[in-house]
Amino acid sequence: MSIFVQPVLDTDEVDVLAGALYAWCAERSTKLKSQAGLAAASKAIDLYNAGYRSQDRLLSALHEMHAH
Repeated sequence: MSIFVQPVLDTDEVDVLAGALYAWCAERSTKLKSQAGLAAASKAIDLYNAGYRSQDRLLSALHEMHAH
């Protein structure tokens, strides 16, 4: 039996993700708990795991994803 363990983020990592996500939502006047906000949160986590580890890089990547 294989058990998948989700990696735990430390406080600084959560701050990076939250900061980028809150900025993205504020720019679009979107609530975090809206469908668009939750979709952005999911994408932000994927981007973070792909190596976008600063708030600025993460926010820029979210902008690029939504520009296309």
